[in-house]
Amino acid sequence: MDKKRARLNCIAHLLNQIPYREVGRAPVVLPPRVRNPDYHRGPIPPEMYVPAKY
Repeated sequence: MDKKRARLNCIAHLLNQIPYREVGRAPVVLPPRVRNPDYHRGPIPPEMYVPAKY
């Protein structure tokens, strides 16, 4: 078995040990979005970019 599958199996096992139940949530109401025409989104900084290896 490879390391990736072993890690995933370990994580799945740990998560299965925690009891889970559905939690009721109130619906989220958001105000209408206000757009600023002067806003410019810059490029993603290199320190926030994670390259895909697989």
